[in-house]
Amino acid sequence: MSRTARPAVGYAFTLASAALFGINGTVSTLALEAGIPATRLTALRCTGAALVLLGALAVFSRERLRVRRSELPLLAVFGVVGVALTQFLYYVAIGRMPVGIALVFEMTAPVFIALYVWLVRREVVRRRLWAALLLSLGGLVLVAEVWRGGGSLDGLGVAAGLGAALCLATYYLVGERGTTTRDPVTLTCWSFVAAALFWAVAAPWWAFDAGVLAESVPVSVGDMTAPLWLLVAWICVLGAVAPFWLSIAALPHLPPTTAGLVATVEPVFASIVAWLWVEQVLTGWQVAGGVVVLTGIALAQTARATPAPYPLPETPAPLSS
Repeated sequence: MSRTARPAVGYAFTLASAALFGINGTVSTLALEAGIPATRLTALRCTGAALVLLGALAVFSRERLRVRRSELPLLAVFGVVGVALTQFLYYVAIGRMPVGIALVFEMTAPVFIALYVWLVRREVVRRRLWAALLLSLGGLVLVAEVWRGGGSLDGLGVAAGLGAALCLATYYLVGERGTTTRDPVTLTCWSFVAAALFWAVAAPWWAFDAGVLAESVPVSVGDMTAPLWLLVAWICVLGAVAPFWLSIAALPHLPPTTAGLVATVEPVFASIVAWLWVEQVLTGWQVAGGVVVLTGIALAQTARATPAPYPLPETPAPLSS
């Protein structure tokens, strides 16, 4: 029985997903400031999300967990580059820059994708790609305030943000292939599993003192503190699994491009939360630059003449036209 599309529901789910991803940036910043290295926090997030998704699918749809041997290389690249390294570089970036600025750099991924499909795949792209590229580059110049003695942002943070954008572009490009044979839910589940296995090797669990998770850490709300494990649980469940399900649930109600354009408000949410919660203040030039970059991203979203099959979660920027 077909379901009736309800655009209002789609908009609500997409905005809720973007809001949770935005809040997660500040929660992750607090965990990083509490002393958890970016590698370990990424490992905890990937592993926690993988366990939750595996458990849910095992209970409600076990047959969808079957994996063919021929799928393993794609899942490995998808999980390691698209998930593990994207999240790690994002955490490096927010450890050195305001959350909203780090997200602006990371969300330039659609521009890189449009350039890739034009230069490498020889796909036809619309002329708006050049406007998107110009706006994105110009906006990043404003965000970095490069006229202020070489820039006001940390160099490693900027490099990590752009690296996250390239890894995220890989996530979408590989994901386009994966969604031709596997639904987005199980594809993302196995990508988190691959990422968790990668970090189990790159950052072995026996080198992690789990006792630190019981420590109370400040949460920048007066004198309030919270156990570190609570922040990590938020990052895994409300910062990964919940917004993922919301972004998928929006798809029957909104076209992918519409959902992607609505979800570009994530840096706006992230900046507001970081300003109110941890007093990360952006300059007027950085705010203006962010608006310009998001405009470029919106154009890049619709630059491809050939639509991608499905949007994929983690950052809400689908690539269909």
